[in-house]
Amino acid sequence: MTGDYSRDRRIVKTDDFSSVFRLRPVQRTAHFVLYTRSNQLSHARLGIVAAKRFAPRAVTRNTIKRVTRELFRQTPLPPFDCIVRLSKPVNSKAGPATSAQLKRMLRDELSRLMSPQNLRSDR
Repeated sequence: MTGDYSRDRRIVKTDDFSSVFRLRPVQRTAHFVLYTRSNQLSHARLGIVAAKRFAPRAVTRNTIKRVTRELFRQTPLPPFDCIVRLSKPVNSKAGPATSAQLKRMLRDELSRLMSPQNLRSDR
């Protein structure tokens, strides 16, 4: 089922984050790394890590999270725990915090990252 991002579809516990981070990254893009682990649930779960050192403005971090959650809701995924982590700076304090161009770039990059064929590997 898509279109849902209720609490049971989020990775919120530190132990859950740690167990997924212990595995190797599945996919990398210019700014993001995707970690996955199959779970025993009937649905996928998502965790997002957007560090302040890579996105100094809160509005930028919130945009990253919003776009990631939107794509997660729209993409039918197998039962995996997925963590999307920002791994390189997306803009500077001097640059615009959010712009149509930045959102478009994030959406393109994240949709490549979260495409179902990237999550088919047996882990």
